[in-house]
Amino acid sequence: MAWLFATGHAADAVLVVIGIELVWLVTRSGWRVVDATLCLAPGALMLAALRAALLGLDWRWVAMPLLLSFPVHLADLVRRRRSASPGDRRATD
Repeated sequence: MAWLFATGHAADAVLVVIGIELVWLVTRSGWRVVDATLCLAPGALMLAALRAALLGLDWRWVAMPLLLSFPVHLADLVRRRRSASPGDRRATD
């Protein structure tokens, strides 16, 4: 089991699950592609950073996806707030 983490395949497996979730959200749940992508991308970027750390890559390869995940997360929050009706704040929770 340790080889899953030593090779980064543990993060790869979770990234595959996120990819499957993206396809499911778009095809089965009726989400728009941009909405599903903005929702899932921050987590996928943090997993990419985890994979880089597990592989012992240079710190820049760990930091870059972490830095990118924050503006994507903020974009998702803005999208959710704009799509919520003015009286319904539950959509942003």
